[in-house]
Amino acid sequence: MQKELQLRVIPEVAGEADKLRAYISKTTEIDASEITHVEILKRSIDARQRQVKINLKVRVYVGEEFEEEKVTPPKFENVHDKEAVIIVGAGPAGLFAALKCIELGMKPVVLDRGKDVKSRIKDLKNINVNHIVNPDSNYCFGEGGAGTYSDGKLYTRSKKRGDVNQIL
Repeated sequence: MQKELQLRVIPEVAGEADKLRAYISKTTEIDASEITHVEILKRSIDARQRQVKINLKVRVYVGEEFEEEKVTPPKFENVHDKEAVIIVGAGPAGLFAALKCIELGMKPVVLDRGKDVKSRIKDLKNINVNHIVNPDSNYCFGEGGAGTYSDGKLYTRSKKRGDVNQIL
């Protein structure tokens, strides 16, 4: 049997399999000896209070063995000689559009007015230290787009539609 649970634990419990198993046993009707595996599906840190907590979504395997899924990398056909599709912007949308083109057998050509990630670092330092903005290479423009130097918390919503697992 498999059971999915939402847990809120201290970091010491989240970091050790035996402590996590004991916590699950204590807070549910599941005997610790019956828990064969705990798979962490999602983990987030809540540091808003003095005591940091870890929010976990776990799948508990009870009385059955856990078999790790073998991940096979995707195979793409060579699109070098295929029809070209122009994609404007090397941000997340542009990069995923390019990936989709490859999946559909088209050759993506990605154009972006900004610089590559490594070169953008110098331009961002110039903004922060010297207050000089390069209009073509800054937080908004360049490889990876505006989210390259962001953790995404302000704009990412976990409830957005789409197959996140396909991307991951």
